[in-house]
Amino acid sequence: MLKKELGVAVIGSGRIGTLRANMASRHPSVRFLAISDKEPDRADMLAESVAAHLSSGDNYEIISHPEVDTVIVSTPEHDHAEAILQALELGKPVFVEKPLTLTLEDADKVVEAVERTGVELRIGYSRRHDRRWMLAREQVARGRLGQILGINSRIYSSRAQIAEPLKRSPNATPVLDVLTYYVDMACWFLEGIRPVEVFARGNAKIFKSWGYSAHDVTWSIITYEDGTVVNLGVCCALPAKYPTYGQSARFEVLGEDGAILLDVDNKDSLLFTDKGVPHAYVPDHHVNLLFMQSNSSGDWAMGDYWGPIANETRSWLDHLATGSPCVHTTAIEGRQTLALTLAIEESARTGEIISLPPH
Repeated sequence: MLKKELGVAVIGSGRIGTLRANMASRHPSVRFLAISDKEPDRADMLAESVAAHLSSGDNYEIISHPEVDTVIVSTPEHDHAEAILQALELGKPVFVEKPLTLTLEDADKVVEAVERTGVELRIGYSRRHDRRWMLAREQVARGRLGQILGINSRIYSSRAQIAEPLKRSPNATPVLDVLTYYVDMACWFLEGIRPVEVFARGNAKIFKSWGYSAHDVTWSIITYEDGTVVNLGVCCALPAKYPTYGQSARFEVLGEDGAILLDVDNKDSLLFTDKGVPHAYVPDHHVNLLFMQSNSSGDWAMGDYWGPIANETRSWLDHLATGSPCVHTTAIEGRQTLALTLAIEESARTGEIISLPPH
């Protein structure tokens, strides 16, 4: 197998950008690493910590650098489109954090650019790189469940956790920031079957009191063209000290010949300590009781990073370096997931049933 050396740009030096930069710096095919952030000091600090070759407060300077072959976009959600389009126009493959964008207008610009330029773009829906979800998808692909009749999922997180994306981007609601993973998962399990209708209800009290329009609790029913019914619900308003440090989920796939039941609450991995456990994402936040594997991106342990974010970053770089296959979400898939999450928000806000046009 031929191996290609890579020049990687990481755009955005926040929490996830830091993880991506660490993974890239450790990958054997990466010969050049550049970091940018609109706050130059933050870019410089990350670049120093991962021994990057270059850092800048100008994203385009890094994206357009002649040594850069591929771009990882880890900016705040509302800034995704700008960096993506710059990289695509320069012919550089893009990996971007979920969601693809926050508006369908921006998503359509990205999809058009991907189709026009022929440059590859993939989206970081890291649940696809958690072993449990990947094994479940394998069983569906092998036909062991027969035709899928329905999917049911619910996701819990704490108000301390969701406060961080809301501060960064007020439109990154629990539906667009958290439920989006499970919309992507439902569409992946129902690949090739088009969603046609969305009905949702929400309740807003806690986040509304903070000045945000996000619902505390949202429940939705999505109907697909073959009659499959998907029920997805999210609550990110559990008390700040709730022992989940990311997401606690249940996901059930019901088929005519079988079922898959995933319990991802992580209550089987419990830590209690009088010393407290710091949160990887929320500053100055500690709990005494923790579901240890609930940090949905993964965890540092024994000098390395383990979990879905690490798996999908390595898989993407392996794909670019060797041509190995990858299961990362495509631009078209990401656009469909965005359309569904926005329809869930609209239905919960208006009380109307939303019909989804073909795209």
